[in-house]
Amino acid sequence: MKRIAFLAVALFGTGAFAQTPPVKVRGTIVSLDGDLLTVKSKDGTEKKVELAKDAQVAVAKKTTLSEIKPGTYVGSTAVKGPDGKLVAREVHTLSPQAPQGHMPWDTESGATMTNANLTGVAKSTGGDEITLQYKEGEQKIVVPKGTPVLTFTPGDRSALKKGETVFTMAREQDGKLTTQRIQVSKDGVKPAH
Repeated sequence: MKRIAFLAVALFGTGAFAQTPPVKVRGTIVSLDGDLLTVKSKDGTEKKVELAKDAQVAVAKKTTLSEIKPGTYVGSTAVKGPDGKLVAREVHTLSPQAPQGHMPWDTESGATMTNANLTGVAKSTGGDEITLQYKEGEQKIVVPKGTPVLTFTPGDRSALKKGETVFTMAREQDGKLTTQRIQVSKDGVKPAH
């Protein structure tokens, strides 16, 4: 029994059992009232998210793969192409606090998210191929021409305007969703999700 408890702590950390997995909140801002942000999802439901007092606001901005330096922490949503290779739906820079690894993602059937350090960009059939390296391994992902490539600039709550698109990983605490960091669109450039 002690060995099982030790393994659980080693794998998940001491607070893992008390924490619930984050809730992905995507949609259009309906309103911001003090710290309470109301977001309308694609399915028409509204979610209320409380912003932490020191919540970071990250404003989406277009960039290019050539502007992202090797070693930069990035994320890429991708799906397998007909040849079995991962094909990017988008690539975006990440906050260092974002979890690292390769995992299923919920944007479409078969989608994955890879959060890792960019170690290389090479030309390939169908576009560029990026190599993303994380603790447990690496993924090579084809990035076709025209794929959205985003970075984020620091913003403040004034960027959280009605009609803008947001994405955040919120935590559920005491029946409320709260967040420390939120991505928001600007000038038609929408955050990656």
